[in-house]
Amino acid sequence: MNALSVHYAQALADAVFAPDSGLSPKDAVEQFRYAENMITASHDLHTAMLSPAVSREKKQAVISKLSDMLGLHRVVRNFLLVVILHRRMLDLKAMRESFEEVVDSRLGWVRAEIASAHEVAAPQREEIERALGSRLGKFIRATYVVDPSLIGGVRARVASKEYDATVRGKLDNMRQRLAANL
Repeated sequence: MNALSVHYAQALADAVFAPDSGLSPKDAVEQFRYAENMITASHDLHTAMLSPAVSREKKQAVISKLSDMLGLHRVVRNFLLVVILHRRMLDLKAMRESFEEVVDSRLGWVRAEIASAHEVAAPQREEIERALGSRLGKFIRATYVVDPSLIGGVRARVASKEYDATVRGKLDNMRQRLAANL
C-alpha cells in the first residue's frame, strides 16, 4: 500500500463511519469492491477512465450513470467522483485494499495469513482464529494457504509478527537451543 491510497482510504472511512452517512462499513466495502470490479472488468471502460484524452466531465458522467445503475450509495459514488477529479483511477485497487484494511482496523479486526501443509477444515479454522484472536485481543480475518514445504502444524502471519506452530518451526527451535547449550 502506498501513502496516497491509505490517505484516500482513511477519508472514505471517515465518511462511512460518520454518524449521518447512512451506509454501513460492510455495505461500503461490498459496494467499493463491486464498483472497482465493474470498472476494471471492462477493458474499454477501464481504458477510458485512465485515458487523459477523455475529459474529467465525461468520466464523471460515466461514473455517475454507472453508480445509478449499480445502486451505489452517495458516499461511494462521491468518492469515485473525487478519485476521477484528482486523476487517481490508476490507484483504485490500492485504495480499495487500503479501505478494507482501515475498516477492519476500526471494527477491531486484524488480517492474518495462515499457512499449513494441508487444507485446514472449518472446525480447525475456527479454533485457530479463536486462539489467535484471544492472544491478540482482536477478531481475526484469516486467509488460508497450503504450503507443502511445512511438515505439519500451522504458521500465522499477522502484521509484522509470525507465530510458528509448525513441526519444522519446533525442530528449528530445538536445534537452536541445542546449539546454544554446546
